[in-house]
Amino acid sequence: MKLKKRHLTIGLFFSILTTFYACNHPINTDHVQVLKEESLSDKKTELDSKAMVIYQDKKNNFWFASEERGVYKYDREHLTLFTSNDGLGSYRIISVQEDDFGNLYFDTPEGVFKYNGEKFATLTIVESKDSENEWKSEPGDLWFRIGWDKSGPYRFDGKNLYQLKFPKNNMEDEFRRKYPNPPFNPYGIYSVYKDSKGNIWFGTAYFGIYLFDGKEISWMYESQLTKTLGGGDFGIRSMIEDQNGNYWICNPNYKYTLFPNDSVNHGLKSINYKRQIGIENIVQEDLYFYSMEIDNNGDLLMFAKEYGLWLNNGKELSPFFIKDGEQNISPKSMYKDLQGTFWFSTDKQGIYKYNGKTFEKFKVK
Repeated sequence: MKLKKRHLTIGLFFSILTTFYACNHPINTDHVQVLKEESLSDKKTELDSKAMVIYQDKKNNFWFASEERGVYKYDREHLTLFTSNDGLGSYRIISVQEDDFGNLYFDTPEGVFKYNGEKFATLTIVESKDSENEWKSEPGDLWFRIGWDKSGPYRFDGKNLYQLKFPKNNMEDEFRRKYPNPPFNPYGIYSVYKDSKGNIWFGTAYFGIYLFDGKEISWMYESQLTKTLGGGDFGIRSMIEDQNGNYWICNPNYKYTLFPNDSVNHGLKSINYKRQIGIENIVQEDLYFYSMEIDNNGDLLMFAKEYGLWLNNGKELSPFFIKDGEQNISPKSMYKDLQGTFWFSTDKQGIYKYNGKTFEKFKVK
């Protein structure tokens, strides 16, 4: 099974979110915080073993985000740590993105922080009733979440960061009756994915998937995609497209084919799709994946946290674990770099690299 590459470059943090962060600290947009001059004290020789978010920029620098210490940059010679002293306003990095000019953007619950190679700056958010409905999609746009408690995404056009809002879901009234004081926002975004057609998919905490095709928004919900066998709400945490135009969403039980929209459902247009059987005779029934990526053979590598890693060749699933001697290690997050090498963060064992055959523990040289 050959799979298409993901077109939205995001280093995602896929740990379990049993609680939802609230944005308790206002975003400072009054001034630009300038990065201090690097000194020998900024240079590190050891990476935090709990660094979770991994990203490779176009200059082949690697970035590692630690919620406890800040963001590390590794240029293959030096390891440099950036902290709040450098203007980084939050260590809770959700994802890292890069624009066409090489600027990096760190998405956090406290806002989006831009790094241009010399200094950090906080992106100013355009918040208004008019901007909530300014849904557009232009080449070079970047999409952010700014936490897991918002009712829509944020679109950055290179100049302004617009706060958008999803159309009201027809499940909302029932949800409010069932949960009058919910501990989370049902519209909260767990995942963002851009497919080969330019469609942008948003996986939510409770209301399934919103899809934006650049012109209009549509929606789909299937309980087996978000509800576990134990009755919990997993949310939509991963999506990917294969070479036949089929989409795999969260679990391998089904795959989906997308068709042009032509129907309306309670004012919010439904995604027009066909569901097919995905992988038959799955041994582990309650499998929900935090991320899915394409390996160098065109197969799908799927990450299910404590259930380890699974290889999907389109016909069957094969489980395997990170191996350190005889010890099986479950990853906390997964990232595929520009050379096709997979990187995995772990809870306490550090970071591992996987070349498709063997695992190697990453060490700063």
